[in-house]
Amino acid sequence: MEEENSIFNFPCDFPIKAMGKADDDFDCLVVSIIRNHCPVLLEGAIETRLSSGGKYISVTVTIQADSKIQLDKIYEDLTAESRVLMAL
Repeated sequence: MEEENSIFNFPCDFPIKAMGKADDDFDCLVVSIIRNHCPVLLEGAIETRLSSGGKYISVTVTIQADSKIQLDKIYEDLTAESRVLMAL
């Protein structure tokens, strides 16, 4: 069973961070990708932070993760997006 091999106890709160160039709509792009797999986000689930030079932005979205498969699919979609430079 998948959950037995996981270090997480699902469901659980799980922060997903994506970084890219600080375009006006980058946060919306990241949230849109994540919402494809987790339609309900709680208030305060989205946090953004600009780099010190203002060229890059990180977007952290904390979701209620249901499974490792769900997380893997989110990371697959984030890393497939050319505007996402890194996903953690």
